[in-house]
Amino acid sequence: MDYREIVSVTGIGGLFQLMATKSDGAIVKDLADKTTRFIPARLHNVTPLESIEVYTTGDNVRLHEVFEKMKENENVALPDPKKADNNTIKAYFKQVFPEFDDERVYVSDMKKMLKWYEILKKNELLNFDFYKQQEESGAEAPAHEAVVAAEVESTEEKPKKRSKKAADTEGETEEEKPKKTARKKKAADEDAASVEKPAKKAAKKKTSEE
Repeated sequence: MDYREIVSVTGIGGLFQLMATKSDGAIVKDLADKTTRFIPARLHNVTPLESIEVYTTGDNVRLHEVFEKMKENENVALPDPKKADNNTIKAYFKQVFPEFDDERVYVSDMKKMLKWYEILKKNELLNFDFYKQQEESGAEAPAHEAVVAAEVESTEEKPKKRSKKAADTEGETEEEKPKKTARKKKAADEDAASVEKPAKKAAKKKTSEE
């Protein structure tokens, strides 16, 4: 396992080793508890760390270059992402990586990088010699898809809940919907009765002779 196999997953904290990919997702191993799980593509985005770039005051740099600077400056106290205030975290990155653009990189992203660095260090994944060998051999670098170590939530819209009534009547046309006939039937019966029943004859008045 090396750095190039490590990925982040939107909506799930920590880092993972990419074990396999499928048409509907990916199988990953959690670097923290070593458990393996399936990540469905419809719910999460899986992003390789080596495809992530970070904003600087000049050209963007790949994320591993920031990690390298952090490793080279381990004499500088690493802020606790859970306890340190924003100014302390910004000051740290300005010290270890002066070109860091703290106006375009959010503090939440900086905290994430601190967490990721600790996980990589614990798993002995801070060796980036293969990138130097790649540069020396003139091999083409991987395409960079993500910018900044920011977690982007899935934009896939979840289907809205429909009421039972809406679900039952969906797809019916006006002709298909049953028409209310009870009231009309009653009215028709009343009309028929008025036609069929003969009018009552008035009783004959007795004459005085009778």
